Amino acid sequence: MASFENDGSTPGLRRTLTLPYVVLYGLGVTVGAGIYVLVGEVISRAGDHSPLAFVVAGLVMLFPAACFGELTGRMPYAAAEAHFVGTGFKSSKLFLLAGLAVAAVVLISSAAFAHGAVGYLLQLVDLPVAALLIAVILVTGIVSVFEIRNSIALAGVLTVIEVGALLAIVIGAVMNGYDLSGQVVKTIPDATMPGLWSAIAATSLLAFFAFIGFEDIDSIAEETVNPQQTLWRGIFLTLFLSLVIYIAVVIAALAALPVAELSGHTAPLSLVFAKTTPFSPLIITLIAIVATINGIIVQMIMAARVLYGLARRGSLPSVLAKVHPLTHTPHIATGLAIIIVLALALAFPITKLAELTSAITLVVFTLVCAALILIKRDPQNVAPPGTFLVPVWAPYIGIIGCVTLLIAGLAAG
Repeated sequence: MASFENDGSTPGLRRTLTLPYVVLYGLGVTVGAGIYVLVGEVISRAGDHSPLAFVVAGLVMLFPAACFGELTGRMPYAAAEAHFVGTGFKSSKLFLLAGLAVAAVVLISSAAFAHGAVGYLLQLVDLPVAALLIAVILVTGIVSVFEIRNSIALAGVLTVIEVGALLAIVIGAVMNGYDLSGQVVKTIPDATMPGLWSAIAATSLLAFFAFIGFEDIDSIAEETVNPQQTLWRGIFLTLFLSLVIYIAVVIAALAALPVAELSGHTAPLSLVFAKTTPFSPLIITLIAIVATINGIIVQMIMAARVLYGLARRGSLPSVLAKVHPLTHTPHIATGLAIIIVLALALAFPITKLAELTSAITLVVFTLVCAALILIKRDPQNVAPPGTFLVPVWAPYIGIIGCVTLLIAGLAAG
């Protein structure tokens, strides 16, 4: 196996990212694309109870997030999930399979985001879908090759814009006097209706897609300053902020417009934005384009780091571990990611891509939680000083939550 450390003879990744950059990276890939693209489908399935679907998905993610927080302190490497699973199960085959699964998640979700971006672009330009997909993926791929702090700084600006639009919806709903507190009451389903709870659980798998991204933080570990203290904080902050934003936006949307109108519209946030703010719906359309493009950029960054990490370990061809001497980014791995994302986007529709992304992610999370159980049982695997540690029962709860959500979603499908 190849060494994890760079011997100095070839360019390597540089530690330049502090906590604000890490949180911007996490929010950039988590907030935005999911809520902008899929909120209408969530509302059509769960109606007034949609905020609860996001709550369920967020709570399920809490325990895997805690496991990621500890494992990033133990193993702050690119292709992190692969290292976690490979170390826990002591299997090079599982190392490779986990790494490939994570790469698949990132690449498939990038293709889904590309479809989301094109869906909004079609409201502004009349061009073939395939041409727009090619243009969006190539442009975002080129941006992701930049030096990572510059890439994330750009992604951070885009994140501030997309989150600002979501907050404008919430603030506008409050200023216009919509009954948000009454809508909160409507969110809670009748305890005597078990079928309704089952529907909410099934909808939570779709809502879960909007949370995918916080786990990507671990794969920028080799470019993060003081990763043992920075990464777990970034993970929890990203998950918490995402959950608060999603719940607030969905409650505001339901308070401002009836469920039938929201669920029957291809761009429901445009309706809500026009209803709650004095601005043109064109603004939210442009911001939705920014949100989805931002999601692709940060996912491309993640995909390249996973492929780079696997190549450094010797599990993929060594050419993918090459780092550009000027940008200090894995440019060949990024090029491969661009090609794969383009092929997926041209071959599959957004719904299939989103469902597949969520399912594979939950399987990976289950493996990561199981790996932490095995690592904690190993007396020779001692966590470095200062590592964030979770209770021994946390990964068990994480496994139960992920498996339950996956089964509920697949059963409903």
